[in-house]
Amino acid sequence: MCGRYSLTTPVEALARLFGFAERPNLVPRVNIAPGQEVAALRADDEGARHFAWLRWGLVPSWAKDEKIGYRMINARAESVADKPAFRTAFRKRRCLILADGFYEWRAEAGGKQPYRITLADGRPFAFAGLWECWEGAGRDRPLETCSIVTTAANARLRALHDRMPVILEGADCAAWLDPDATAAAARVLLRPLAPEETTFHAVSRRLNSAAADDPALIAPLKGEAGAEVAAPAPERQPRLL
Repeated sequence: MCGRYSLTTPVEALARLFGFAERPNLVPRVNIAPGQEVAALRADDEGARHFAWLRWGLVPSWAKDEKIGYRMINARAESVADKPAFRTAFRKRRCLILADGFYEWRAEAGGKQPYRITLADGRPFAFAGLWECWEGAGRDRPLETCSIVTTAANARLRALHDRMPVILEGADCAAWLDPDATAAAARVLLRPLAPEETTFHAVSRRLNSAAADDPALIAPLKGEAGAEVAAPAPERQPRLL
């Protein structure tokens, strides 16, 4: 699964890379948690990308209580087209969720050890996301929420967890956002990133607290439990269709 991630890249760099015109006030965050507002991109009918703040934890339009969103932070690629909570969003409301790292925890001596996972070259990227609009009783405006799509982990990241978020790059970002893309075409994109494109290192266990959010959290640990993990040799994974 994906339960925490980071976005520290300046907005100007993100705008150039992902092609959106808005310049929101993006404060660097190293410990983004469910229930918080997250940076996302959506496409209009002409394919132009627009920035949006979405709350992490998808609330289906038919939900009676917005608290359901805390159970909907991830959508599994294998069932996203069929599960009632996600299937309509998968067909009609796909988005990109901007990030530059995410975390997984592994049970080790002394407790669960967090690891920061990034692209090998450190560049920012986008998670495949879904979004929904919920108009609950008593709200003065609609609530827009999102979920991150996950898939099987690649060979390198299986040392930490059996799942990873779907990471999209280049033309795949455009294909995911394409309002005319069929569900079948979108589903082809839901595959693990190649092992050699990812890397990870152990970070402070202070990350376990969602209230902690400072740059020191993501410094690589040295001489502490979890600082080294034997990862399998890189191998290309078959695409998940």
